[in-house]
Amino acid sequence: MAGGWAKDGAVSEQIEASISDELARMQTRKVPVGDSLTHCADCEDPIPERRRAAIPGVKL
Repeated sequence: MAGGWAKDGAVSEQIEASISDELARMQTRKVPVGDSLTHCADCEDPIPERRRAAIPGVKL
């Protein structure tokens, strides 16, 4: 594969950096905030009170 002016391994380094950045972003995601729903946004089943209390802002 032609690399142009890029040094050897530059593409691999960029892929690794992108993966590392995404993993870091996923690890710092916060728990939902705000009012919890009483029923699931997907299936409309009731969300138990204990789950709503444990995870404020739960939607599913």
